[in-house]
Amino acid sequence: MQDKLTLMIPGPTPVPEKVLRALGKHPIGHRSKEFQAIVSHTSEQLKWLHQTNEDVLTITGSGTAAMEAGIINTLSHGDKVLCGDNGKFGERWVKVAKAFGLEVEVIKAKWGKPLDPEKFQKALVEDKNKKIQAVILTHSETSTGVINDLQTISKYVQAHGKAITITDCVTSMGACNVPMDQWGLDVVASGSQKGYMIPPGLSFLAMSKRAWEAQKRSNLPKFYLDLNAYQKAAYKNSNPFTPAVNLYFALEAALNMLQEEGLESIYKRHYRHQKATQAGMKAMGLSLFAEEGYGSPAITAVAPENIDAEELRKAVKEKFDILLAGGQDHLKGKVFRIGHLGFISDRDVLTAVASIESTLQSLNLLNNKMGAGMAATAAKLQQLE
Repeated sequence: MQDKLTLMIPGPTPVPEKVLRALGKHPIGHRSKEFQAIVSHTSEQLKWLHQTNEDVLTITGSGTAAMEAGIINTLSHGDKVLCGDNGKFGERWVKVAKAFGLEVEVIKAKWGKPLDPEKFQKALVEDKNKKIQAVILTHSETSTGVINDLQTISKYVQAHGKAITITDCVTSMGACNVPMDQWGLDVVASGSQKGYMIPPGLSFLAMSKRAWEAQKRSNLPKFYLDLNAYQKAAYKNSNPFTPAVNLYFALEAALNMLQEEGLESIYKRHYRHQKATQAGMKAMGLSLFAEEGYGSPAITAVAPENIDAEELRKAVKEKFDILLAGGQDHLKGKVFRIGHLGFISDRDVLTAVASIESTLQSLNLLNNKMGAGMAATAAKLQQLE
């Protein structure tokens, strides 16, 4: 049957019908009072989602645009930074920082392992001359399903006194608790196609007062991503360039839905789906890739032994039209990833687990009793209601 594709990947994620209808509206002028009203409303909603009193700026571009903007608006050529690298997107931070001529000290962890906050503390404490200007890291590492201890690392950065945090929250924002002001986060980047439940095309950047002070000193080249221009426009409920008008319609509709659900309910839903998915995989005899206790509420990475993960993904897609994500780089064929963030329900999680279990049986790769994975998933969902 055509047109039954179910996305169970970490982005793009499924889009609610209300959001699709909003997306399909006729465009309006981006300098009109009607559009300014939408900008004003979504700006307040974004502050709510980020749990901050600071402005959250909206950029027409992918999450990487917000990540790059965070660097070029707060740092200067030759500045020293610490970059956390424990996956594909940690690697991207390193590449972006080096592309702009920063002096990069990398704090690594093996893929599947969390970043060690104590290594950040050690580097920051030993920086007696206060040369480190920023600590750059990914909160939820999409490539491995690992969530890093952002709260603790941010605490160590604040103790340093000079450095700021620049954080990729692309997969975590809208999926798990990221209280920007409470944790003292300085630069927070995210993207529309994840927990926001809208198509790709918008990115968001929140900046603390400390980050705006750093912005005044920054000398890295910028034009389209000059946040000074975005902030000035934001005061007028506008945008310095032509924005993706219809994506703003979708954003407002999606944020309305999120506010109706409430932050605590959003976080509980993602936690339930994470734990239920993990339980289902374990009951099938499949190993989780992320270290125990550090799995992301947004995505579960699975490392099946003696099974070609790409063959399994292909079979699930062909048999059930469910799209799972594969492993990246050296993990290709060794890992598959189940996204459970955004507009995902219990039904979606149960269906995905049952489809994986059925596919393994059809390939004669299911070692445990058929139905064990489904039963464990259902039991965990019921337990965490």
